Amino acid sequence: TEIYTGILSNTAVGGYDPVAYFTQGRPVRGTAEHTTSWKGATWRFASAENLARFRANPAAYAPQFGGYCAWAVSQGYTAKSDPRFWKIVGGKLYLNYDATIQRRWEADIPGFIRLANANWPRVIR
Repeated sequence: TEIYTGILSNTAVGGYDPVAYFTQGRPVRGTAEHTTSWKGATWRFASAENLARFRANPAAYAPQFGGYCAWAVSQGYTAKSDPRFWKIVGGKLYLNYDATIQRRWEADIPGFIRLANANWPRVIR
């Protein structure tokens, strides 16, 4: 599917609030009280304000590559991501599989983003 939700879940970003990465600069758990559905997944938010921001422009806050690991997509496949391993680059949120993969991705972020952007339409089919 286009949005990574895990195996037995339909919740995007592991239940973390995607807006909080931009507004608080860190991963913050969303709550069941503040949710919306977008692209077939449930998105959780820490506040009504963050929910409203997302609803106004979901593409601005949703992680790139549907929340799959950005490095994996750059390599031509999808892999789960961990919301604790993230980076905002050029105003866009990217998630990675774990700390080791994130360090690998950070070695050439612009190059890996270019590769991932080229691979994404093919790997998500």
